[in-house]
Amino acid sequence: QGQLVASGGGSVQAGGSLRLSCSTSESIYRTTWLGWFRQAPGKAREGVASINPVDNRYVSDTVKGRFTISRDNAANTVYLQMNNLQPDDTAMYFCAADGVLQPWYGIGRPNYWGQGTRVTVSS
Repeated sequence: QGQLVASGGGSVQAGGSLRLSCSTSESIYRTTWLGWFRQAPGKAREGVASINPVDNRYVSDTVKGRFTISRDNAANTVYLQMNNLQPDDTAMYFCAADGVLQPWYGIGRPNYWGQGTRVTVSS
């Protein structure tokens, strides 16, 4: 778990923005799909977005058009820019990494799983 360091959660009103960051080691950064899951109370874990070393991206339909995932190769860091946040986006957001994209589709669990950062959106 210590190989993925997440930050950037917080509380905003609906329509606001937050940016999450996930930093990791160079070996993980350059060899995996790196991104975010979220889990709200009473709901199943959801793959939100992920990006691979050649900038292929996955973004869940539930956040497409509002959330953007990007990479900073100099910092071994992935960012999730979350705009137009809504109360349904309230959840614990977890950074994760895996050699394949399937976990973001709900198939298996990522090999690397970071600590969560809480996002709370009020109406």
